Amino acid sequence: MRRAYGNWKSAQLKPWEDCLHEYAIRPVQQFDYTKGKNATDVALIIDAMDLLYTQKLDAFAIISSDCDFTPLVMRLLTNGLTVYGFGEKKTPSPFIQACSTFLYLEELGEKTAAKSTQKTDKKTSQKKEKASSQNASAQAAKKSTGSSAASSSSTGPRQPGKTLKQDTKLINLLRSAVTSIKEDDGWARLSKVGAHISSQVSFDPRHYGYAKLSALFEAIDLFEIRRQDKMIYVRSK
Repeated sequence: MRRAYGNWKSAQLKPWEDCLHEYAIRPVQQFDYTKGKNATDVALIIDAMDLLYTQKLDAFAIISSDCDFTPLVMRLLTNGLTVYGFGEKKTPSPFIQACSTFLYLEELGEKTAAKSTQKTDKKTSQKKEKASSQNASAQAAKKSTGSSAASSSSTGPRQPGKTLKQDTKLINLLRSAVTSIKEDDGWARLSKVGAHISSQVSFDPRHYGYAKLSALFEAIDLFEIRRQDKMIYVRSK
């Protein structure tokens, strides 16, 4: 179920109406009872709590850059639900850290643009392949380069291992997760480590420039990595 809250009589929200129809989002009207004050947040929180107690849901997704929703997120997490947050990079840290996973809208936009560019390059390559086999080879190489660029744009700038090691907050987070999940031999299954971290704070290795959590661990070089039976294990050195 998708809902968008706001005073839809406001000219400021007029450009969003097309998006509502395109993505089948239900608009929820909330008047501004006092001039200069927005009552939308309160209406959203009330409806979220109603859903929490009347529906069987697995997760909530909140698209906002407002940290006023932090108490709501913490309440939903208490009931064992997953909360996905989406907002701009200006979003205050408390809201980001409260969510199970938080994604920046700017990065999602870059990823969409990269996919669009990749599709355009593919169509151009196909047309040129019909012209000559020699040109087709050149376009294939060009297409390969474009694909690599699209892959890297879905993540932030890659931070080198030396920089990651100096991030005390990150290192403590990873060590704590490994310690909580590890078996008697010190090894912890990486998938469980990731799940444990997500249950505590909003975390995504792509924010550090790495597509996978295993790649982030390897870059830091403070942990041992073991691959066995298609599973990955990690432990502190």
